[in-house]
Amino acid sequence: MTSLFDNLPLAGLSAQDLPPLPAAVPPRDEPAPGWAVEPPARDVPEAALADDPVARARRRAGLDGATPPGRPRLDPAKLVADLNPQQREAVVHSGSPLLIVAGAGSGKTRVLTHRIAYLLATGRARPGEILAITFTNKAAAEMRERVEGLVGPSASRMWVSTFHSACVRILRREHAALGLRSSFSIYDAADSQRLMTLVCRQLDLDPKRYPPKTFSRKVSDLKNELVDPEEYARSVSESNAFDKALAQAYAQYNERLRQAHALDFDDLIMTTVNLLQAFPAVAEHYRRRFRHVLVDEYQDTNHAQYMLVRELAGVGRDADGEGERDGLPPAELTVVGDSDQSIYAFRGATIRNILEFEEDYPDARTILLEQNYRSTQNILTAANAVIARNPGRRPKNLWTDSGAGPLIVGYVADSEHEEARFIAEEIDRLGDENGTRPGDVAVFYRTNAQSRALEEVLVRTGIPYKVVGGTRFYERKEIKDAIAYLRAVANPDDAVNLRRILNVPKRGLGDKAEAMLAAHAERERVSFGQAIADAAAEPGQTRDGAPVPEVIGLATRSRTQVRGFHELMSGLREMNDAGATPAEVLDAALDRSGYLAELRASEDPQDATRVENLAELHAVAAEFSEQDPDGDLGDFLERVALVADSDQIPDAHAQEQGQVTLMTVHTAKGLEFPVVFVTGLEDGTFPHQRSLTEEDELAEERRLAYVALTRARERLYLSRAAVRTAWGMPQQLPASRFLQDIPEELVDWRRAESSMEALRERPAGGFGGGYGGRGGGWNGSPGRGGFGGGSGARSGPVRTGKLGARTTSTGAKFGSATPRPEADVPGLDVGDKVTHDSYGVGTVIGLEGAGSSAVAKIDFGGGQTKRLLLRYSPVTKL
Repeated sequence: MTSLFDNLPLAGLSAQDLPPLPAAVPPRDEPAPGWAVEPPARDVPEAALADDPVARARRRAGLDGATPPGRPRLDPAKLVADLNPQQREAVVHSGSPLLIVAGAGSGKTRVLTHRIAYLLATGRARPGEILAITFTNKAAAEMRERVEGLVGPSASRMWVSTFHSACVRILRREHAALGLRSSFSIYDAADSQRLMTLVCRQLDLDPKRYPPKTFSRKVSDLKNELVDPEEYARSVSESNAFDKALAQAYAQYNERLRQAHALDFDDLIMTTVNLLQAFPAVAEHYRRRFRHVLVDEYQDTNHAQYMLVRELAGVGRDADGEGERDGLPPAELTVVGDSDQSIYAFRGATIRNILEFEEDYPDARTILLEQNYRSTQNILTAANAVIARNPGRRPKNLWTDSGAGPLIVGYVADSEHEEARFIAEEIDRLGDENGTRPGDVAVFYRTNAQSRALEEVLVRTGIPYKVVGGTRFYERKEIKDAIAYLRAVANPDDAVNLRRILNVPKRGLGDKAEAMLAAHAERERVSFGQAIADAAAEPGQTRDGAPVPEVIGLATRSRTQVRGFHELMSGLREMNDAGATPAEVLDAALDRSGYLAELRASEDPQDATRVENLAELHAVAAEFSEQDPDGDLGDFLERVALVADSDQIPDAHAQEQGQVTLMTVHTAKGLEFPVVFVTGLEDGTFPHQRSLTEEDELAEERRLAYVALTRARERLYLSRAAVRTAWGMPQQLPASRFLQDIPEELVDWRRAESSMEALRERPAGGFGGGYGGRGGGWNGSPGRGGFGGGSGARSGPVRTGKLGARTTSTGAKFGSATPRPEADVPGLDVGDKVTHDSYGVGTVIGLEGAGSSAVAKIDFGGGQTKRLLLRYSPVTKL
């Protein structure tokens, strides 16, 4: 089938823009580490092999203990030869549960993959008996590729996947026991939010008192704790109106999911745990299959994931825990993690899972990995000093044999804009003096709002950059619309996605027609998809032997449009049932619906970008079919649904394109860069304001700082601003308490105090002589330079570098923008076109506040969506 996107120009693409080819299996004359090449057997005639196809197949699969002729043979000694003593100990351990406490950069993925290969090499496991679980598709793909590099094609028979992917695989197979379609839909966060909004509307709940977004978050938390609607309803006090409303909404929300044959992300794990607990035969099947369960990033598991691991490993439910179940001894369990890197409590992660592992598994063995292969010793010493202040942690001291490396660089700016200018200057200087590419640099911040000042400076100075964590590809409206069509094709009962596309593109089916269809579905106790089919039925048509009930209140014109929509979807489903590829179904959906034609006819330049995004989705679908020729539309949608946030992080190939990476510290988890800037190190910013009075939250902020510091390989920069603006209000903030923890001899303070601090500390004798050394400032702020003969701080008009703007001694910038009078703040509506001095033309997609506090959310295209305080932003209405 000819693609609708075949004529789309691929402007600017070069060979460097194409993704790298996957690593090939090593050729026979260059075996991978741990491989020895077994020559073909010469004493067995080929005819004899041909006479016994079963034996030959078993040999090829490695099931008879013999090495297939001409295929690599794993050598256990070679697999552990290049490991350090602790890594080797973790790889060869057998028997009892194993906890590997892996410090940052200590080679945990290498240990996990070599352990898997060692299990095969020593005959302790067959490939199909291994289940290895991690958190992101990116991490799972890396582990799968590295295992394949060690063991060869037999890696394809292992389950190496994310928690969610493993659960989907189980649920697809066992769907009948749960009363689900095998093609059940998977609702992402946006779909779940949309469904909860519909539920709250149906229950007539005031959205101000009972925000659907809050309800969605609460329901997610309950599912992570394995609390179902009935259990929650029993726990609710009659006097608590909010909890009673939440219980109603939770029950209705789950019922709507069931009617739509859909599961949300939290259901994937909760439902799998319930399945394994409710159906002993099903649980036994998976326990017999998976005799080795390995879990990465164990410190990030929540309660539901913790229980899933216990169920799959076959650990007893009683207090003592370790008895046999189903007549089987527990599987060998290996978990890898680091409590010092547990930073996802806000997502439900439970640090006790790793802290109390030895209590959960009394005969467990613990091995500590402390040798770091990523960072210099100066960086590690600083990170060790910061995390050492956390109470109740297992002592651990990262070290490296790669040398001390350069000193950490510190900088105190007067404002966030000056902080950004310093960073831009350093990136520029490192490029000139050391050949550092922008792609080698990452800038971390605690909250997304901090990226604004950084982006403004990088745009002005021409340094290429990429913000990670903006509007992600699969969250863009046109992509969500296209995926909704595909989901509605695969699952005719998927109410959320059918309602999304019912009038997209516009076909005269407004809110009233949708409400009539929804009321019919409720009245007849059928799905929304069946309500559409009923409305499209011809007079006299029957369903289940009875006349199709009329959809009351639906106008004749609307009925005609519903019939057209039903015919469109039926045609797409017939096409899918006939074996069309996902790309072909996508082509047909966008063509027959008129969606693509409407975008192409538009003169809005953003619609041209949307066409390009849909072309990219088509390319993703086509690539899926190339990689998995047997994969159907359901398989493709499953892959799309399981793309996690952290999978949006640029890979090494993207970094080669030369863009500085801007991201929150949470997003940076698991990554590393040659040069790292950690910004906003003020009490109230990092650590965050809300954590300053809560001991547990402050401990998590300290772990977050530890993660930030240990992402740096060669150079680390720490910066703070004396004054930071939030919501148009400047705030004076003291130095972060984390800066005080770092030994002073590790830090080269390029500027040790702000202009205001310098004026406050100025002695009565003027500027002469100076006073150096490390003194106490705000909250013990780091080092004092001198005025005149001292080092560090400067006063009077200063220039911070070739990119820096001149500043006064009080930090006020010459020529900087001043807030406009309230009367001059532009009056905007959603949909208005505006222009911005730096970002160009954009479309208003959201508004908050009023008057001097008015904030506009503006889509500038290319994935750039900004929230701008209009009083301070150079925004003009077109």
